[in-house]
Order: sequence, then C-alpha cells, then structure tokens
Amino acid sequence: MTGQQRGFTLIEIMVVLVIISLLAVLIVPSVMDRPDEARIIKAQQDIRAIESALKLYRLDNLRYPTQAEGLQALQQPPPSAKNWKGPYVDGLPADPWDAPYRYRIPGAEGRRMDVFTYGADNREGGQGPDADIGSWTLDQ
Repeated sequence: MTGQQRGFTLIEIMVVLVIISLLAVLIVPSVMDRPDEARIIKAQQDIRAIESALKLYRLDNLRYPTQAEGLQALQQPPPSAKNWKGPYVDGLPADPWDAPYRYRIPGAEGRRMDVFTYGADNREGGQGPDADIGSWTLDQ
C-alpha cells in the first residue's frame, strides 16, 4: 500500500447529483399526491359508514333524521324518534380536513338525502383535493 488515497472526482460527484435530481423530479410528485388521495378515500369511507347508519335509523324510525336533527340523531335520540335503537355510530367523525360532515334532507337533484364534505378548502365546488365529496359521488 502506497499511502495514496483515491477520492471521487468532481465530475463523478456531479453525475451522482444529476441522477439523484432526476429521480427526485420523477418520484416526488407521485409521492406528494398520496396524502390527498388518502384523505379522499377516507372521506368516501366515512360517508359510506354514515349513510349505512342513516339507513339503519330509517329502518327503526320509518324516516331519516330531519335537517334540524342532523347527524347528531345517530348518536342521541331526538324527541321525535319514537323507536330509536341507537347509537347508530360510535362517534361522528370529522372529515379528513377537520370539518364536520354535512347532511342535507331532502338531497339535491331528487335524492332522499345527501352526506358530504366540501373537501380541503371547505367551500362548495372545487377540483382535486378541494372538490366536494358526497354520497352522490361514491359510485362515479
């Protein structure tokens, strides 16, 4: 052994940095969208669960909760519910953006009822993570 140390040349280091940069440009955008996708999927699952609880409520009480009773009727019996057998949910979840899920009866466009969230921006309309997610969008 001669005691001479061999290191990386500047060109070798630059090539490695270019390769890492290219990988970052290709991989990071797809990874960055994952949290938004996960929130949308969670909202869809929550809405399905709330819809199922509303259907059980309707079986017991022969009607859905009124607008005034809201989703709270799934946890505590409203005075008008004569055959309440709940609670129908363990707890009312907040949407993935920490806003309450919304309930509308009658629903829009002739639907019996709607359960929905306004998405990340908490305003009606929008696209991507800001889009409204509701019972009417689950089968699309």
